[in-house]
Amino acid sequence: MVAEYSDSRLRKSGDRGVSEVEKKIIQGGLRVVSNLVFALAVNGIVWGLIVALIALGLSVIFGLLDIINIAHGDFFMVGTVLAWVIFEATGNFWLALLIVPLIGLVLGGVVERLVIHPIKNAAALSIVATFGLSIILQEGVRATFGAAPKRILPPIQGTVELFDIEYDQYRLLAAAISVVAIASFFLFLHRTKFGTWMRAVRQDRESAITMGIPAQRVFTLTFALGTALATLGGVVAAPITTVDFRTGVDILPFSFMAVIIGGLGNLPGTAAAAVLLAFLEGIITGFTDPTVARIASLCLMSAVLMVRSQGLFTGLAK
Repeated sequence: MVAEYSDSRLRKSGDRGVSEVEKKIIQGGLRVVSNLVFALAVNGIVWGLIVALIALGLSVIFGLLDIINIAHGDFFMVGTVLAWVIFEATGNFWLALLIVPLIGLVLGGVVERLVIHPIKNAAALSIVATFGLSIILQEGVRATFGAAPKRILPPIQGTVELFDIEYDQYRLLAAAISVVAIASFFLFLHRTKFGTWMRAVRQDRESAITMGIPAQRVFTLTFALGTALATLGGVVAAPITTVDFRTGVDILPFSFMAVIIGGLGNLPGTAAAAVLLAFLEGIITGFTDPTVARIASLCLMSAVLMVRSQGLFTGLAK
């Protein structure tokens, strides 16, 4: 009986030991999964803030000029390439961050005058023209710099502890730069004379022209500003993504989805939708194929069009 009692105690002790080990394994697994989900969520928010810059440029061009700019994603690509060129020449990323948006501003103004202005009253032609411009930009970059993807080292190295994970410092800096740029854009839109002109022309073009607002100048500078936002997004994203002549191909449909989900002409809604889409795709991509994540975004866009065609964030437009 003593032997049986000892065997019984050993079995109970062993069961309790196994149970504690299993509990620790489960807790460790849950911690790993939660950290993974958190990291993916933060990555999504960071990328969403960058894409919000591009989507805002697309939305402001569409809202004011009624132009569906198929080349807008390629302006983002041009921003990444110019950042790489300046970084290779000078070794200074911050110089690229300063210069490239200015180049984008000039480039946008030239494109508006030479490509968009002659066909501004023909929406169908604008699609064809900007599609052709997209091909020219892509093939021009490939012919000049080659088809091989390139990388830019982040200007700041290392990680920082963010709750229970070690997170890349540059990604947090990229998010901060994007937030400052978005806030500056809205301040410009609501606190400057030209921003007032932009809003006036968008709301009632004929009345604005009657009141003496130089509409053509507004059109040119608006397209230039939208292009500058796209190239700025390219500079900020360059150390995170690859520098490639096809980089803008994936950005364009994502930006269009953000514009549609946020509400056509609703700039705050567009920015919010970009962050929301990137957040959802970031989490979904961690557990399945990226194609499935993109399908989920398309399903969300379709649902919004069917149920709430004015967009999810109409309240932000007020």
